[in-house]
Formats: sequence, structure tokens, C-alpha cells
Amino acid sequence: MDKLRISIDEFSKIEVKVGTVRSAERVPDTDKLLKLMVDFDEEAGPRQIVSGIVKYVSDPDTLVGRQLAFVTNLEPRTLRGLESNGMLFAVGSDESFAFLTPDRVVPPGTSAH
Repeated sequence: MDKLRISIDEFSKIEVKVGTVRSAERVPDTDKLLKLMVDFDEEAGPRQIVSGIVKYVSDPDTLVGRQLAFVTNLEPRTLRGLESNGMLFAVGSDESFAFLTPDRVVPPGTSAH
């Protein structure tokens, strides 16, 4: 099913940035959630982002140091008592799941366009 088309002005409201994962750990008592601390080179320091990706990540430590794409201008959301300040931007599901990552290292906080 196709989704409703949006204008370029609506699309431009979505902020996608590359962040460097500084830490990653399972959220206790959950089957799906990882708590990521992600560096976007912001004055406030790394952001906490909670993501339901456990089934795609056998060892959370493999994410540390990786640069991934995130939607960074969503309203904060609380998941299992943890505030999430962004959303991992990935593609696919099951066997086709993949992270979106730059093909070379870029400064944390680099915007997609």
C-alpha cells in the first residue's frame, strides 16, 4: 500500500543526521529495546535514543563507534521509562534489515540532504 504523498516543504521538516554511537546496551526486562547514547556533536552532549532493534543486533557492543542515520527532530518519547530523543533511520525488516550509514567517516551531526 502506497503512503500519502507529501510536498517537498513537508519533507524538508524532517531532520536526518549522522550520529556516532558512543554506547549501546539492552534495556532490562524488554525483548526488543536497546538504549543508545549517540554523539551528534551537540553542546548538551550525546543523546539517548531508544530503539527496538534487538533482533537485528546480536551484540550491542558492535554498534559502538559506528556512524548511523537518525531522525533528530522528533518530539521526545518515553519507552519503558527512558526518554528517547530521536529515531534510528534504517531500511527493511527481517532478512532485509539494514542500517543506513555513510560510506566514509563524517563529522557527527552531519545532515542528510
